[in-house]
Amino acid sequence: MTTSDSGIDQTGGGSRAVDHEVVTITNLSKTFHKRGLKALDSVDMTLRHGTFTSVIGPSGCGKSTLLKIMAGLIPATSGEILLNGKPVTGPRQDIGIMFQQPTLLPWRTALQNVLLPIEIRLGSAAAQAKSDVALQLLELVGLEGFDKVHPFELSGGMAQRVAICRMLVTGPAILLLDEPFGALDELTREYMNVELQRICRERDATAFMVTHAIPEAVFMADHVFVMSARPGRIAEVVDVDLPRPRTLDMMTSPEFGALVRHVRHRLDELGGIIGAQQ
Repeated sequence: MTTSDSGIDQTGGGSRAVDHEVVTITNLSKTFHKRGLKALDSVDMTLRHGTFTSVIGPSGCGKSTLLKIMAGLIPATSGEILLNGKPVTGPRQDIGIMFQQPTLLPWRTALQNVLLPIEIRLGSAAAQAKSDVALQLLELVGLEGFDKVHPFELSGGMAQRVAICRMLVTGPAILLLDEPFGALDELTREYMNVELQRICRERDATAFMVTHAIPEAVFMADHVFVMSARPGRIAEVVDVDLPRPRTLDMMTSPEFGALVRHVRHRLDELGGIIGAQQ
């Protein structure tokens, strides 16, 4: 179940060339000196183009810290992160990030919220010029005709779909997802997992998702990175060789169950059985 060095995704629906390394993390460590807390230690990771990676581990093991360093929001203490060969030293336009809450501005319409990153970086004229792209994204996530709707008029799942569009509108090289559907009810969360999988495959996106839910980690990912307790290290990389596109019915299959049990057993060995959604 450990990863191979193959550059080909052969998980169903036809082989896709995984033609280059998008993210390379080497010997990454993070210490919060004021608290005397070492959050991450010697993390090595490679994310190839077009793959979906999940990371799971005990609460407090540094998963979200790792994602924030990858996003350029906080610095590493040591080590290096390369995105398309260039060091990540701060926030970049080619990095898309999404958190548990959609954080939409309530006075802006869905379309205006999607265009916000472009407006902030390049101004209102540039944002207006991207309106057609934003409308296409809203159509992609099933929100055609909702462009003039305000956040209070949207369900939780719809608001998160607007947040997905906002993340995609700048055409990022990597999508970083920190428990993106953790605040949703179970049925909506399952639906959004299927939708996110579809969107990523249609756009050939490279994605990295932090989650506390083992079934979600397995369902979404090509590779599941299992982290140890703090200071977080990569304890194992589990290949998920289930065909795509994945359906919710697959979650009842023996193959899916075996992968979930393997990850759960590994977390148990690491002292990290966590959360109520295991």
